[in-house]
Amino acid sequence: MNLSHAYGAPVSAEQGERVLLAALDAGVTLFDTATLYGFGANETLVGRVMKPHRSRFTLASKCGLQGVDVNGDGKLVRVIDGRPATLRQTCEDSLRRLQTDVIDLYYLHRWDKKVPIEDSVGALADLVRAGKIRSIGLSEVSAGTLRKAHAVHPIAAVQTEYSLWTRNPEIAVLDACRELGTAFVAFSPVARGFLCGDLRDVSTLDAKDIRRAMPRFAPEAYAANLKLLDGYQAIARDVGCSLAQLALAWLLHKAEHIIPIPGTTSVKHLHDDLGAMNVSLDAAILTRLDVLINERTVVGARYTAQSASEVDTETFEDRAA
Repeated sequence: MNLSHAYGAPVSAEQGERVLLAALDAGVTLFDTATLYGFGANETLVGRVMKPHRSRFTLASKCGLQGVDVNGDGKLVRVIDGRPATLRQTCEDSLRRLQTDVIDLYYLHRWDKKVPIEDSVGALADLVRAGKIRSIGLSEVSAGTLRKAHAVHPIAAVQTEYSLWTRNPEIAVLDACRELGTAFVAFSPVARGFLCGDLRDVSTLDAKDIRRAMPRFAPEAYAANLKLLDGYQAIARDVGCSLAQLALAWLLHKAEHIIPIPGTTSVKHLHDDLGAMNVSLDAAILTRLDVLINERTVVGARYTAQSASEVDTETFEDRAA
């Protein structure tokens, strides 16, 4: 995502290619894209660069959330659409952009609440039977929705934000994934850059950076959250790793079915991220991390009310109610 979407201007095609090929050479075997990212531009980049190496990695993409010219003015608007016909067409478009005959893991990027989850997953099951995709995933769904979907067709993976500062999956969906044999794919595992420690002044974010609209990155909330970093840095020093490695290692220690997918535009950061696999955390360190950064100590909601209405994940507020 980072190469084409969300955090300001996209990187150059040359830089995107460098990062993708460096990841492949470093042993990365899961590449995750989506129709939404750059409104198809990211799939096009991945297809062009990775086609010669297609047998060396698992390819994941997503449907049900895309850019649509709803006003007829040539401007693409982000639209959630889980209707079966739309998903079938989106898959064909993705296959063409990705320059492949089959997508290994195809996620429903958002559950379109106007369409029964059974209908959307049924359409994806048809794509499995047709050989267009190999397995089905869901993104940002609750344990209940996962179980309904899984009754239609086995769900290979659920992808949701999960990190020290976003603990919602711990309410129910992590356990549901373990119970059903579904992998849990953790996006934004370094808290959209917060847990890397480099972003100190949110006013420096690009005008189009999606974090500008996120409550946790509002100036007052972010100033409060920055106070957590002193203790976090101290733990990283005690462990002997970078801040990003500490965040990723925490996830890797949580459970075997959790797969963090850090994104980056930097080859240097890529190699730093991969170093997390060699970081060992003992029980005392894990406890220090859990006490320091959690749903009670982080200031600000994950999403705005509008964005929150588009996802189906459990919230701590719902659990308390």
